[in-house]
Amino acid sequence: MNFRMLVLFSILICSSLMMGQNKAKPWPNYEHQIDSVMSLMSLDDKIGQLNQVAHGWGWGPTQPVSIGQDFKKLIKEGKVGSFLNAVGAKLTKELQKIAVTESPVKIPLLFGFDVIHGLQTTFPIPLAESCTWDMDLIEKSASTQAKEAYNCGVHWTFAPMVDIARDPRWGRIAEGSGEDTYLGSQIAAARIKGLQGDNLSGEHIIACPKHFAAYGAAEGGRDYNTVDISERTLREVYLPPFKAAVDAGAQTLMCSFNEISGTPSSVNKHLLTDILRNEWNFSGFIVSDWNSIGETVAHGISADNKEAAKKAINAGLDMDMETRAYINNLKDLVKEGEVSVSTIDESVRRILRVKFRLGLFSDPFRFCDEKKEATEIGNAAERAAALEVTENSLVLLKNKNNILPLAKSLQKIAVIGPLANSKRNLLGCWEQFGDTNKVVTALEGLQKKYPGKEITYAFGCSINNPEERDFSAAIKAANESELVVLAIGEDGHFSGEASARTSIEIPGAQTALFEALRKCGKPIVVVLMNGRPLAIPAIEKNADAILDAWFGGITAGDAIANALSGDFVPCGKLTTTFPLATGQVPIYYNHKNTGRPAQPDNFFSSKYIDLSEKPLFPFGYGLSYSTFEYSDLKIDDKNISSAETNHVTVKVTNTGKYKASEVVQLYINRNPASVTRPVRELKDFQKITLNPGESKTVTLELNPEKLSFYNDKMEFRNEPGKVTVFVGTNSLADLSGQFTITNSK
Repeated sequence: MNFRMLVLFSILICSSLMMGQNKAKPWPNYEHQIDSVMSLMSLDDKIGQLNQVAHGWGWGPTQPVSIGQDFKKLIKEGKVGSFLNAVGAKLTKELQKIAVTESPVKIPLLFGFDVIHGLQTTFPIPLAESCTWDMDLIEKSASTQAKEAYNCGVHWTFAPMVDIARDPRWGRIAEGSGEDTYLGSQIAAARIKGLQGDNLSGEHIIACPKHFAAYGAAEGGRDYNTVDISERTLREVYLPPFKAAVDAGAQTLMCSFNEISGTPSSVNKHLLTDILRNEWNFSGFIVSDWNSIGETVAHGISADNKEAAKKAINAGLDMDMETRAYINNLKDLVKEGEVSVSTIDESVRRILRVKFRLGLFSDPFRFCDEKKEATEIGNAAERAAALEVTENSLVLLKNKNNILPLAKSLQKIAVIGPLANSKRNLLGCWEQFGDTNKVVTALEGLQKKYPGKEITYAFGCSINNPEERDFSAAIKAANESELVVLAIGEDGHFSGEASARTSIEIPGAQTALFEALRKCGKPIVVVLMNGRPLAIPAIEKNADAILDAWFGGITAGDAIANALSGDFVPCGKLTTTFPLATGQVPIYYNHKNTGRPAQPDNFFSSKYIDLSEKPLFPFGYGLSYSTFEYSDLKIDDKNISSAETNHVTVKVTNTGKYKASEVVQLYINRNPASVTRPVRELKDFQKITLNPGESKTVTLELNPEKLSFYNDKMEFRNEPGKVTVFVGTNSLADLSGQFTITNSK
């Protein structure tokens, strides 16, 4: 046995012994094993570890299942450390076998894939999932998706997306948790925990929060566009969800396409090194977004890929996704003295550290069990988990005269609309290996729910083309029914990456279809299917009920039928504001006040002359079939020091007829302060379930961190002053109280 093989054998033994400690925290110390691997590596080997290559595009069943000669050559020469879009136990096992038997140092490959809201078992889009406000359920969802990915040979998902999004024109709002920093941070941590489990033990995978940073603030809501925000806004609004993800143990991060203050994220040392590593002590590695290193040339900050590679590696970006800038240029940059070997070494160490933590050195094939892939993917338990999430994500926006749940006496129901029986659209913008044959539509869900009733279906019009319409069958069905269920909204690919819209009204002839059906005089229950908040003032005014079902995945139809029938009582709450019109955006609840707040009787105040400045539906909004009364707001201490925690209690009573869940929300305002503060900020919440007539006293917490902000010296402090507290069912809650913060004792 030669020296190289002896070292690798000793690494294997030590790694196997440490794998049993994966549930322990902190992580096992692999630094000696990393030293041993590094001692075997040439500069070429090291640069190879920094190169990630795409094995096809990765969407749907057309993804390549065979290994091309060019991929084999890259692996054998040690010129690739990771593949993206290589999925499947058989394929990944074959690729891995080449790496650990034929490459120069036998280092295992890392396989990444975009598991955004499911692989084959498609869950609701993340924006919908956030409307559950249920961290246990969100963690369960992520864990279920991780298990499915694990059994398909996937080590690493490029999720969760934790970008705060205040502009619904931006298509990728569908992939995140909405507009609020506090809620987004809680969800980020829950998703990390669900994906990675306890130190990556069991059937869990590596998470990769994205896009670092402030991608959701793209100007005009246009994907990949410029971001220009202050350091204060960056730190107070956009960075906290990433910090929460890092604190929860995220092993990788993906940088964003956009620039901030003139520097693209891929070459932004302030973000990647000063903040992420030096301030937050992040020990994992950073991967670029697809070709984002090379795109710094188009940004105008790099002359060519060589200069881009130099700037990116020196800024702290470890792995190059599909630019090939590192593999083609780093060796020359080292020779020229532009990049140090120690810089490359540090990036390699970070990547090896994550591979050790994942257990790939002890068992490179632990994700490659073809038998489990055949039996564990898309099973009944995963489908049940998806249904539970989908039900809880539904948001009841209107329910005039309690028309929902549907009366049991109904015998004739018309189910109408281009989305009523559409399977593909329900899979949303990241359907991946979602099988349309396994999707339950709204029509199918209602047919299963009401086998003895007469349910008539009519298409009505296309989703997008205003000229593609035939209302005659829809009108006939409505006239012959007692009630209409109208499923309208967006195409499933109208949101997601590269899907910005200038108008967030419902497209095509769908609104005209709604108006035609209104003339039939029958009650209309609108079921929205959408990947962003929509401007629907006419529908809000004239529909009898509105249920926002988002893109709910494979079990969407069952969830919708359960909600409409009353077998499930809707409890979702909006995590993003619905505007009256596109012209109001960006619109979000936690805006700053102005020196001239809107005043109806003052022309020279901050308002529109053609429309209210108020939203259609506010953040945190969502109805139930039951009703809730809030009373007896109490604040523990009317005066506290800046180092103390305060508690707020409120009595919540279910005053309706249904057992139901409610999200109790706590907001604060700091006024006056050393710098301007938002009119309201969410700082705590609890989801509770009450029987009819039952009351519960809910305790909400305000600790010093929740009360702190960046002051006029950009210091994160809980400064003295007055705090106004608001508690209720959404961000317009009017039950309030006050307390005062003094200097620390």
